[in-house]
Amino acid sequence: MAFRSPRHKLPETESAVLVGKSAPPYLQAMADPPEIALTPAAAARVAAIAERQGKPPILRLAVDGGGCAGFTYRFGLADEIETGDLAAVQDGVTLVVDPMTLDLVRGGAVDYVESLGGAAFQVTNPNAASGCGCGSSFSI
Repeated sequence: MAFRSPRHKLPETESAVLVGKSAPPYLQAMADPPEIALTPAAAARVAAIAERQGKPPILRLAVDGGGCAGFTYRFGLADEIETGDLAAVQDGVTLVVDPMTLDLVRGGAVDYVESLGGAAFQVTNPNAASGCGCGSSFSI
């Protein structure tokens, strides 16, 4: 990990912030890497969808019980960032997760992938022990 001076400010593309709480200024330089990330491809897709729907570019990732592997990802546009949410910003688009979801996806990333089989948001989750074939559910 490279040393960062307290005056060094991370670019928006590398930020993750716990809304409603902040680290003291003397600890900001020692902050860990982002706990959740949004890729540029996902940010571009969210921006396009939000613009078409006339909503702010805020994507909420949540985890619900269910699916063929135990937990399932749920995506949706949010109208605002709620207190306690962790927010990661990429190219002007914000990804938000609640504290319970963060416990299950910490260290992961949301991507938008287009292939011959279709296009979808995908979560790279280092905490998932296994997942289903479609990639929409996982187990810990």
